[in-house]
Amino acid sequence: MYRTNTCGELRSSHCGEIVTLAGWVQRVRDLGAMTFVDLRDRYGITQLVADENTAEEIRNSVAGLGREFVIQATGVVRERSSKNPNLPTGDIEVELTGLKVLSASSVPPFTIQNDTDGGDDLRMKFRYLDLRRPMVQQNLFLRAKMAHSTRSYLADQGFIEVETPVMIKSTPEGARDFVVPSRMNPGQFYALPQSPQILKQLLMVAGFDRYFQIVKCFRDEDLRADRQPEFTQIDCEMSFVEQNDVLNTFEGLTRHLFREVKGIETGDFPRMSWAEAMARYGSDKPDIRYGMELVEITGMVKGKGFGMLDDALYTGGICVKGCAEYSRKQMDELTEWVKRPQIGAKGLLFVKIGVDGAIKSSLEKFLNADEMKALATTFGAEPGDLIMIIPGEKTATQNALGVLRIEMGNRLGLRPKYTFKPLWVIDFPLLEWNEESNRWSAMHHPFTSPKPEDIPLLDSDPGSVRANAYDLVINGVEIGGGSVRIFDSALQAQMFKVLGFTPEQAEAQFGFLMNAFKYGAPPHAGIAFGFDRLVSLFAGLDSIRDVIAFPKNNSGRDVMNDSPSVISEEQLKELHLLIDLKQSE
Repeated sequence: MYRTNTCGELRSSHCGEIVTLAGWVQRVRDLGAMTFVDLRDRYGITQLVADENTAEEIRNSVAGLGREFVIQATGVVRERSSKNPNLPTGDIEVELTGLKVLSASSVPPFTIQNDTDGGDDLRMKFRYLDLRRPMVQQNLFLRAKMAHSTRSYLADQGFIEVETPVMIKSTPEGARDFVVPSRMNPGQFYALPQSPQILKQLLMVAGFDRYFQIVKCFRDEDLRADRQPEFTQIDCEMSFVEQNDVLNTFEGLTRHLFREVKGIETGDFPRMSWAEAMARYGSDKPDIRYGMELVEITGMVKGKGFGMLDDALYTGGICVKGCAEYSRKQMDELTEWVKRPQIGAKGLLFVKIGVDGAIKSSLEKFLNADEMKALATTFGAEPGDLIMIIPGEKTATQNALGVLRIEMGNRLGLRPKYTFKPLWVIDFPLLEWNEESNRWSAMHHPFTSPKPEDIPLLDSDPGSVRANAYDLVINGVEIGGGSVRIFDSALQAQMFKVLGFTPEQAEAQFGFLMNAFKYGAPPHAGIAFGFDRLVSLFAGLDSIRDVIAFPKNNSGRDVMNDSPSVISEEQLKELHLLIDLKQSE
């Protein structure tokens, strides 16, 4: 056999035993009379030692070792004279009696250790080496544990795991599809699924009652830290349920994962409407670990002769505790920060409440002393606090204040990675107006049910209709989202009409779903968790790329295998994507 033990399991109780280990050479330390080799596998590191009592042949073999050589080592476990409390195996070492090089290694392009000297691009090019680093492996072990725990919980709740096709029909809603040409059907294409949405609804029509899948999904969209062109969802659907049934079930899943994987009890999750989240936090995915909530002061400052405030449809702000001593330079930097195109604020006003209670602000020219005190009271400001104010159009200004709130939370250390505060955001708008296409589009997708009491507004005031939809948010990150589905053919047809589909277009794109609804569709609802995001949150990481074995870079490329890449003319011809000019003549 190649090994009797792994490199992470030997302890003082094994002293005197003859063992065989196999793994990669982490490093070699030649101290003259003694040479130490740190041997690594996925389970840990064990120190090997060759000294003056070791056979010369073995000592020569040790001298020829380099980083990342794969070796098989046999020896006797003994107690270390200088113990290492930072290693689980730090009380022992293995005195070598045999050594075999299984595979030599070139000098790696970066050090295979947690504090590596390799940059992102280099590590992604040699991802198979980066994956040897213990911290990267731990991320994938965490991912595997969470997947196993998810399957266990959902199976206990009566869910059945069903695989849905990876090549499906392209639909016009949502992000851009990745498409796959069909060789056997010239000029026609499959799409890779953005989600199994329609298929899981069909499973409910088919009577499976509770479905789940940990599934790959694909979206051809611009990338960022929490996006990849291919990503993984915990995808679920349930029949004969209402919103509360879904929320209770998947709140239970989330609590189960925190308990089993992190050893944390989270308790019940608060529920907050979309309108309340925007008003209090300026975000539909609020971080509720700290205060600094938005305060609207439109009525208090309008009509006072300050043009910027008089013209604003909405004026609001946040109170930042203990920051009244910010310098002019710091405030100017923040002003420029909120004026960036990504945020789009026209300006940023400040009110300082000194430690002596004195108020200083450019608003003093327009508000009297009593009005300034009332303003400070409205924000709950205390001596030493700083109020930041932004005027403008309501939704855009709330968004700007929400982003500023997050930035100040980061700067002040109010967003610790391992403190978790989940909540549900509910009652989203069903529709949003698309200026480019000059029509309504679905905030989630066209199969989301309106709140029953809002259905009469679909034709007369579509913008006021609330969706029977919900998002799970943890620490300002949208972890999952879903909705109660439309299962009535007439309501679905009405929804398509509001979205601007002609009956012919709706039939061409979704006819098979509409036809299925004619044969007894049960009330159903579902949700999908972004599994990559959830794992990265548990791992305390800012990017989902670090919990994916072989991720793409920010340009959507796999720099390790250099894809996407050009394919041959012969392949293009087979797929009917290249016209043979000679044949066409």
